[in-house]
Amino acid sequence: MRILLAEDDASQAESIKTWLEMDGYSVDWVERGDHAILALEQHHYDCVLLDRGLPQVTGDEILKQLIKIYPQAPVLFLTARDSIADRVEGLDLGAHDYLIKPFSLEELSARVRAQLRTQHQQVNNCLSFGDLRLDIQAKTLHKNAIRIELTSREYQILHKMMLNPEHIMTRSQLEESLYAWGDEVESNAIEVFIYQLRKKIGSEYIKTIRGLGYRMNLPE
Repeated sequence: MRILLAEDDASQAESIKTWLEMDGYSVDWVERGDHAILALEQHHYDCVLLDRGLPQVTGDEILKQLIKIYPQAPVLFLTARDSIADRVEGLDLGAHDYLIKPFSLEELSARVRAQLRTQHQQVNNCLSFGDLRLDIQAKTLHKNAIRIELTSREYQILHKMMLNPEHIMTRSQLEESLYAWGDEVESNAIEVFIYQLRKKIGSEYIKTIRGLGYRMNLPE
C-alpha cells in the first residue's frame, strides 16, 4: 500500500517514513503543500498523512482539494495544534483522524491500520479467499492453517489483490502499490512476484487475464 506523507519537519518525516516502510508500506514524502497537491493529482494513495502547518499550501487547504479528488481516501492530520477547538475543526474539515505531536510511531501504525480497515469495510484484521487467510496486522499468510512465508513485496501484491478479489489488477496498479518515488522498478518485477506467489499458494489462485492483468481465482 502506498502512503503520502506531507511533513515539513525533515527529521520527523524521515523517522515516520522509515518506520512505515519497515511496516511494509511504500511512502512518498513531500515538504510543501503545493508538492502534496501535485503528488495527489498524479498518483493514487491508500492513505494520506498531513501536517496542518505546511508551507505554500496548508494542510487544511490540501484536505479540501483531496476530498474532491479522492473522497474515500483516509486522511490523518499530524499536528501540534492540540486544543479541543483545533481537533474539532480538523475533523469537521473532513480528516478521518487527528494525531497530536509528539506521538509514538506504534500508535501511528495502529491508526493507519484502523483507517485502512474502515476504508475496506473490514471487521477484523484478516482477509480470506478460499483456503487463504491473510492477517493484516501480523502480515502473515496461512493456507489450510499452514503458515506460508512471504517476502514484503509478495505480501503487498497479495494484499492488494485480496482486497479487490473480483477486480483485474493491471501491472501499473500493482507497481503503484509497491514502489515509492525513486525506487528502481525492473521491467518484469510484477511477473516475477506473481510467479513466486503462485509457487507458494498454488498457481490456480491467481489468474492471468491476457492483455489486462491479474485477478484472484477460486480453485475448482
